[in-house]
Amino acid sequence: MHAIRQYLWHWLTAVNQHSLHSPFVYDLYTQVINRQPDYKPFEDIEQLRQRLVASPATIEVTALGAISKVSNKKERPLAAIARKGISNQKISHLLYRLARYYNCRHVIELGTSLGLNAMYLASIPKSYVATFEGCPQTAALARQHFAGLHYTNIHLVEGNIDNTLPDYLSKAGQPVDLVFVDANHRYAPTLAYFEALLTHSHAHSILVFDDIHWSAEMSQAWQTICRHPQVQLSIDLYRLGLVFLNPAIGGGHYRLMF
Repeated sequence: MHAIRQYLWHWLTAVNQHSLHSPFVYDLYTQVINRQPDYKPFEDIEQLRQRLVASPATIEVTALGAISKVSNKKERPLAAIARKGISNQKISHLLYRLARYYNCRHVIELGTSLGLNAMYLASIPKSYVATFEGCPQTAALARQHFAGLHYTNIHLVEGNIDNTLPDYLSKAGQPVDLVFVDANHRYAPTLAYFEALLTHSHAHSILVFDDIHWSAEMSQAWQTICRHPQVQLSIDLYRLGLVFLNPAIGGGHYRLMF
């Protein structure tokens, strides 16, 4: 019910480019968010998505975060995960457009799942994608997908993200340009990831949070993030929340159609 109420409120209040006065947000919306996607360069990834959706296989899932939308059972149909448990192609392509338009090179993804978003992000020339997954069985599948489609610029970090993310950040030689957070959908872990990532970000870093209205707890986490003093601009797309840190772009909170 929370997600439904939030969706209705978003539908009633979200705006498009005709209501945007901020030059940065107008450019972001018209050139990135509301652009018509071109899926032709990603035919191999989308064919893999369709094979996964049609797969009769099951996978044993080690759940470390909030209760899954797909199933509470440990053994889950791979097809159900591909249909409902991962980002759809519209969101995958938006992540790609964000990374490409803002010239993001060092990319972090929290929550690899089947690996499709990581491959979209790794399609950016000269990019390096570090993707984190807590479930060993899912991580093994993702590695197979990366190898099968010849993505060599993806580094998969397996293990509990509460531990692996701080360790990775402490050893990273450069700050992160783009982060996609789609891991433990609870208030405390989401804020912990956010705080850790802030210490390894720069003024032009972009942080993207998935399922910001999935539950009351996630909506609270999103609101807390938006109020953080380092956050200059936040964009609510209902499913996704985008955070920008650069003081030069102007501040505010926008609820946009997507």
